[in-house]
Amino acid sequence: MEKPNLSREDSLKNNSSFSYRTSEEVKSQQSWNEEFGFGGSDRRFAYTRQSSIRQSTEPPHTPISIISNDSVHHPLLSRSVSGIAKASSGYPKFESQKSMYKDGGGFPEKFSFLMLVLSVFRIVRSGNRPMKRLFVMISLNVAYSTVELFVGLFTGRVGLVSDAFHLTFGCGLLTFSLFAMAASRKKPDGVYTYGYKRLEVLSAFTNALFLLFMSFSLAVEALHAFIQDESEHKHYLIVSAVTNLLVNILGVWFFRSYARINLVYRKPEDMNYHSICLHVLADSIRSAGLILASWLLTLGVKNAEVLCLGLVSVTVFMLVMPLFRTTGGILLQMAPPNIPSSALSKCYRQISALEEVSEVSEARFWELVPGHVVGSLSIQVKKGSDDHPVLHYVHGLYHDLGVQDLTIQTDYI
Repeated sequence: MEKPNLSREDSLKNNSSFSYRTSEEVKSQQSWNEEFGFGGSDRRFAYTRQSSIRQSTEPPHTPISIISNDSVHHPLLSRSVSGIAKASSGYPKFESQKSMYKDGGGFPEKFSFLMLVLSVFRIVRSGNRPMKRLFVMISLNVAYSTVELFVGLFTGRVGLVSDAFHLTFGCGLLTFSLFAMAASRKKPDGVYTYGYKRLEVLSAFTNALFLLFMSFSLAVEALHAFIQDESEHKHYLIVSAVTNLLVNILGVWFFRSYARINLVYRKPEDMNYHSICLHVLADSIRSAGLILASWLLTLGVKNAEVLCLGLVSVTVFMLVMPLFRTTGGILLQMAPPNIPSSALSKCYRQISALEEVSEVSEARFWELVPGHVVGSLSIQVKKGSDDHPVLHYVHGLYHDLGVQDLTIQTDYI
C-alpha cells in the first residue's frame, strides 16, 4: 500500500475543496471559540452538511468532525465545493434559540408538556396510514377494556377485571408507540441534537419487555393451573377471549407486512412497527390459547389449560426475543451488527500501518438508530507530518464500511 507522501502545500493546492484562512479569520474564529467556552488552542470544528446550489464532480462524502491540539502550525480547513459550512456558522440554531432559554438554565423557557401533547395530536391527525390505523386499534381496545371492566365490577367476576387491566396496560404501551411515531418526526434542536428518532427504538424495547413479562406471567399461570384443581376454574372468559381475538386480528391485518420474527430493520420506523405487530400478535395467540383450553376442557381433556398456556408462553417468548436483543443492543450502543468486527479490525490495522500515524486508540462505533452508524477514534500523528491526507484516508475507509457520522481527534507527538 502506498503511503501518502505529499507535502502540505501540494496536497492543498491539488484539492480545490480546501482553502487557507487569513489571520483575521483565525482570530475571529478564536474569539468565537472563547465565547462558547473553547480554548484558544482548540481546533474543534462542527461541520454541518447543507444544500449547495453547485454540483460537485466528486462523489459525496459524509461529514467529519476533526479535533486537533495544534492550531498554531496548521491552519484551519473549510470546504466550499461540497457545501460544508465553515465553523463560524455551524451553530445557527443555537443562536436563534438563545432567547428561548433562561439565564443559566439548560431547558427552553416556552417548553411545556401540554404544548408537546397538542403538537403530537396534530401530527397524528395529519399523520401517515400506520399512525391512523394504530389510533383506530387503540380506540377499539380502550372501548372494549372499559366495557369489560364495568361488566366485571358489576357481576363480581375477578377474571374479567384482571383481563381488563391487562388490556388497559397494553393500550398504554401502544399509545406510547403512537406518541413515538409522532414525536420522532420532529427535527433536531438545541436540546436533542440527534433528533427524536431513538424514541421509536425505546418504544420497541418497551413493547418487547412487556411481552416478555406476559410470557413469564402465562408460565406462572400454567403452573398455578397445574397445582390447582381445574374443575374449579370458570370458563366465562371464552366470550372475552373471542372478542379480544377479533380486535387483535384487525391489528395484525393492519401491520401484516411486519408479521415476521427476524426482520431486517432499515429505519427506526420498521422497528416500532414490528413491535406493534408482535404486540397484537401475542395478544391474539393468548386469546386463541384460552379459547382452545376452554374447548378442550369441555371435551374432558385433563391438564388442557396447562398445556395451552405453556405453549402460548413459549411461543410469545420465541417471537419477542430477537426484537428484545436488537433494541437492547442499540440502546446499550453495541457495535453495529451490520458491520463485521473483522472489517473494523482490518481498518484499525491499515490506519496503524501508515507512516504518519504512531498510535490509534479509542475506536468506538455504534448504531444511533437502525441505518445510522456513528463512530469516533483518536489518532496520534508524528510531529511535522501532514494530517490532512491521513484524515481523508481514514474517512474513506470507514465511509466504505457504512459509517455515516465519524469524529476524528488528532494529536501530535
